[in-house]
Formats: sequence, C-alpha cells, structure tokens
Amino acid sequence: MSTPEPPEPESPAATGPPLLTVSGLTDALKQRFAKWGRVGVEGEVSGLKHAGSGHLYFSLKEGGAVISCAIWRSRVDAALKGASLEEGDQVVCYGTLDIYAPRGTYSLMVERVEKRGLGERLAQLEKLKTQLRERGWFDRSRPLPRLPRTVGIVTSRDADGFGDFLRTRTERWSLYPLRLAHTRVQGPGAAEEIAQALKRLDASGVELICVVRGGGSIEDLWAFNEEVVAEAIWNCSVPVVTGIGHEPDTSLADLVADLRAHTPTAAAQEVIPERQLLFDQLEGHGAHLEQVLERMLEERSQTLARLMQSRSLRSPDWILEDRVQALGAGGRRLGLAMRAELQLAEAGTDRLGGQLAQQSPDTRLARLSSRLDVLAPQLQRTGESALDRRSQGLDLAQRSLTSVSPFAVLGRGYSITRPQGGGPPITSAESVASGDALETVLAEGLVESTVTQTRPAEDGEGEQ
Repeated sequence: MSTPEPPEPESPAATGPPLLTVSGLTDALKQRFAKWGRVGVEGEVSGLKHAGSGHLYFSLKEGGAVISCAIWRSRVDAALKGASLEEGDQVVCYGTLDIYAPRGTYSLMVERVEKRGLGERLAQLEKLKTQLRERGWFDRSRPLPRLPRTVGIVTSRDADGFGDFLRTRTERWSLYPLRLAHTRVQGPGAAEEIAQALKRLDASGVELICVVRGGGSIEDLWAFNEEVVAEAIWNCSVPVVTGIGHEPDTSLADLVADLRAHTPTAAAQEVIPERQLLFDQLEGHGAHLEQVLERMLEERSQTLARLMQSRSLRSPDWILEDRVQALGAGGRRLGLAMRAELQLAEAGTDRLGGQLAQQSPDTRLARLSSRLDVLAPQLQRTGESALDRRSQGLDLAQRSLTSVSPFAVLGRGYSITRPQGGGPPITSAESVASGDALETVLAEGLVESTVTQTRPAEDGEGEQ
C-alpha cells in the first residue's frame, strides 16, 4: 500500500524561511490532510481501550512508527460489522486524518476496519457471486410445503441459533417433528461438514431443510460463503430455508436458498406451522360448515313441506284423470288429422289420375295418327317435287358429261394412241421409237401395233 507523500514546505523567500504561527501551521496541515481525503493504514492493534462513552481508542504500530486511532460510538457497529477487535490483530483501518490542535497530535478517525486478508476474500466472494448469478443459482424460489411431515435442520447442537429455533418451535407447535444434522458452523472444514449434512438430510426423506446459525463476525459466518455450501443447497431436491446471523448479514447460502429468513427465529416461524392458529382455522371452518349444513337442511325441509302440500302428493288420482282426458283429446285430434290427410290424399289422387289420363298412350297415339293423316299427303307431294328436281338435274348433268366425254370424240372418228399396258396418250412422234408396242383406242375396240418408222411433223401438219 502506497503511503501519502508528506506536505511540501513552502518555497523559502529570498530573505529566509516563511514565518508561521502555531495555529497557522496547524491549519495548513489540516488543509493538506483534507486534500488527501480517505486513506487506508495497515498496522498492529495496540493499546485497545473501550471508553465508558462507547468510543473505541487504540493505536496502530508498524516498523517503529505509531499512529493514534479512534472509532466514535456512532460508527463502531458499522466499522467492525460484528467482528471483534483484539490486541495484536493485524488490520487495515480506513478513515480520515485529523489534527488535535491543543496537543499538536494527529490521529486517524476510523470508519471501517478489516482484518488483514479479509479484503482479498471479499473480492473473491464478489467474483464468486457474479459467477453463480450468471448460472442462475440466485433465481430459484420453490414454494414451501404448508405442513411438512418432517423438517430437517442443519446446525450445531451447541449453537445459540439452534436454541432459538427450538424455542420458537415450542411456542408454535411443541414437538413438531425435526431431524437434526449436527455439524460445525464455523472454523476450518466447517463448510465441507455443512455440505455433507445437507446431502444426508436430502437423502433421508425430509420435505424441507433449514440451515441456521446465530450471529457473529463476518469471519465467523464465512463458512456459509463457501461455494461447496452453495452447491449443496442448489442440488437439494427439497426447498431450503436459511436463517444465518442477523438481518444485515447476507451470505452466499442466503442467496442460493429458496427463502432467506433474517434470523434462526424467523426461519422457525417460516417453516413450523402455528398449531393454535391451525386449530382456530379448523374450528372456524367447522363452524362455517355447520352453518352451511344447517341452512341446507332448513331449505330442504321447507322444500319438502311445500311438496307435501302439493296436489300431486295429496291426491294422485287426479293425475290419472287428467291423463285420460288428455288421451281422449289427443285421440280426437288424431282422428281429425287423419281424415284431413285422407281428403288431401284423395284430392291428390284425382289430380294425378287426370294428368295420367292426359298422358295415356292411346290418347297420344290417336293424336299422332290424326297428325300423320294430315302430314302424309304433304310428305308425298314434297317427295315427288324433290324427285322431279333431282331428275331434271341428272338429265342436265348427263348431257353436259356426254358433250365433254372422250368417248363422244372417239365416236366422231378420233382415236387415242398410248403405249401397250397403259400410259399417257402419245402426242408427239419424238416420244416413241421404232419397235415400240402401241395400242390405239377407238370408239369401238382396240388396235395393237408396232412402230416401224417415225418422222417429224412438216410445216402445216397437225394444225387445225
């Protein structure tokens, strides 16, 4: 830890060092101390004295140097936080420097005391809290059973907190079933014992577990800040309630537990049912149930009395009479309805008979025969007229075909010459040669011949 530098003296004037009064020098030192603000001083506690006014006075010594320290009565609890300060303790005191002018001495006005090494442990604890918070270990809050069959308790049988828990149990419900897992609650190895006790209780079948311990310094309660205890609480299959220290004390176990009570007494109040209160509630519920049953019985009695005065129960014969009358009226209504239905059916039958007669095959045949007699002459006349037109057309077509028929041309003395076996007519002497077999078609018959000679046409031959 770095030590603040002493105040620098004023630069000497050309004529010599500055001249100060005692009060002026004291004021200058006070101003310089005020500029330093809050400082931390490490040393060994010496000359510890508890004044009757409640103030605490002691000195810190180290390496042959000594500084006076004071903790005012209003600051003692906040400065020590429940820890004990003993002669010879190695501590770090945080506070401000002050000068007592009448004696020309300076002292450290202490605001907080930490035993050497506690600061590092607190820093490690904060780091562990951050890790567990990121895992979600601080977010679980399981509901507590209202009437657990057995409550497990992890503590030391000699601890004051256990006594407070038992007294509260006696007040609320004497001899309510508890199962104690005895363990040390402070000192080296206590955290591992607490974790094992939690595991034993969880495996024993209890429905709820309480972890309790009375007040003490932060060092005394440190076992409940160990990760092994937090992990054991997190792994419990049943809800866990903690009542560790006093209200200002908050341990890692409190943050992981399903419910944190401020003290062992408060923890007992959370988990031990109040027997008399339950009996009062049962008595109240019983009285309410009795009132409800009485009211229901009264209502049923009144309903039965009304029913006993009804006509149905006093003279049931009228029910049969009414039924006979109703049956007779129903029979009459049924007869009327049936006659009406029959009349409607007969009218429908007559209507359908007329329609059927109109659609009779004989009637239709007669109508069609009459129509056929009228249409037959018309059809004959239409057919004969059509045949005459077709005959005239055929005669005209025959004459036209005859005029252009090649056979008519042959009849006038012309012929058609073509190669034997068929083929196109021969129109030029150049298309045949000597020796070719030809056939000549006449108007009557066919002449076969062989070419013996060809000659080209002379001028004027072949023209009409």
